[in-house]
Amino acid sequence: MKPPVGVYVVDTISGRIGIVMGYEGPYVQLRPHGGGREWDVDPGAVRHATPAERLRAATAYANARSRGEVP
Repeated sequence: MKPPVGVYVVDTISGRIGIVMGYEGPYVQLRPHGGGREWDVDPGAVRHATPAERLRAATAYANARSRGEVP
């Protein structure tokens, strides 16, 4: 699967939800919701995130901000 840039996907290996930032060689580059360090994943190990998964990622980020854990 080669999802377009800007789409939320799930890294099925780690279970993390990320936004597709681009492609580097054979890998999809993902960034966590709200920013942070990108990671590479094999395109065969991603799937589109459901609306519930996208909401969960946004909520986790908002909660972390409210606790002062992210700038």
